[in-house]
Amino acid sequence: MNLKLIVILFLCCIKSYSQEKDLNYFLGKAQTNSPLITDIKNQIHSASLDSLLFRATRKPQVSGNLLANYAPIIDDFGYDTALSNHHTVSGMVGVNQRILGANQINSQAETFKLIKDALVLNKKIAVKDLNKSIIAQYISTSASGEQIVYNQEIEKLLKQETLILKKLTQNSVYKQTDYLTFSATVQQQELVLLQLKQQYQNDLALLNYLSGETDTVSVSLKKPEITLKSIQNSDQIVFMKQFEIDSLKLQNQNKLIDNAYKPSLSLLGDAGYWSSFAYLPYKNIGFSLGLGLSIPIYDGHQRSLQHQKNETALATNLAYKSNFNRQYQQQLLMLNQKLRQQAEIGNQLQSQLVIAEALIEANKKLLPTGDAQITEFVIALGNLINIKNAISQNNINKLQIINEINYWSFNE
Repeated sequence: MNLKLIVILFLCCIKSYSQEKDLNYFLGKAQTNSPLITDIKNQIHSASLDSLLFRATRKPQVSGNLLANYAPIIDDFGYDTALSNHHTVSGMVGVNQRILGANQINSQAETFKLIKDALVLNKKIAVKDLNKSIIAQYISTSASGEQIVYNQEIEKLLKQETLILKKLTQNSVYKQTDYLTFSATVQQQELVLLQLKQQYQNDLALLNYLSGETDTVSVSLKKPEITLKSIQNSDQIVFMKQFEIDSLKLQNQNKLIDNAYKPSLSLLGDAGYWSSFAYLPYKNIGFSLGLGLSIPIYDGHQRSLQHQKNETALATNLAYKSNFNRQYQQQLLMLNQKLRQQAEIGNQLQSQLVIAEALIEANKKLLPTGDAQITEFVIALGNLINIKNAISQNNINKLQIINEINYWSFNE
């Protein structure tokens, strides 16, 4: 029974450590677990409710009112009955319908639309920011995993050559110091590999942290498939849309200001029972209709001053937009320049890698015959490791630059 349990646990461990996750998994988890995105989603829903509330205020407002009043006269002291009616009872249903023009309705509806558009835009930017950080960390973590793989290959090579060198040392082909020098190189590589594994664990933990996950199981990551997206017109990117929405808000605010100075018309009505019991109280059932009109006349030129404030805000918004566009174009130029530089470095490193690998192969062939110089072999191995690490770092830099370019120039 115990043996079966051990086998089951062993298989479970193998399964857990053989899991492989891709970038989309972490992007999905991060968006699901993000409180900021949840908050913005709820704000969007709340803005939709505000629009429905405005529509509700445009409908007739009906209210029921019940009032009973008694003003006694004691020893000729009391309210004037001509004013108080001595005692009254009323029970009425009132209706109030405000009359709004089409321009007023459209301007108010545009206000709610712009609020919702701004929130939708904020959500897109929040998702982009989150995706950028997740992709950047995924690149670093995946690169750590790749470094482990090729450093394991180098460690395997070193151990194979160590066995050969040990036999040759025993046969006095090489000196004991040569063997010890090579063994020290093997131990150094084992330390490097241990550090890389620890670095991978830490990078993976940070990736889970950014994704809002508490998973501590070690997993392997698929190679990130990150390609350069087609650059859109700068006027169409989400960052420029913010300036457009701000401008539309100010223009719509000017309409709201003008609408506030238009005459306001309301229809009033009620029906029910209202009686002072002075004469035929059973006949005091009736209704009334009314019309309310409000016309603004003078307010100290507040309307003009409010328009001036909005024009100033529009000019400020335009200045920020122009400055952002200049910096945006310059930033893309710098990022593309860095990308070309990384490509040039990559080509140089590949050329160096061919020579380094050829040198290693040559030393491997010379080692059994005793013609290889161990110090030169160790230097060649160190050079190979350095070149491969440089290639890995160059690939990381290239992918990080592509991630940065996609962040600024692509809306998804």
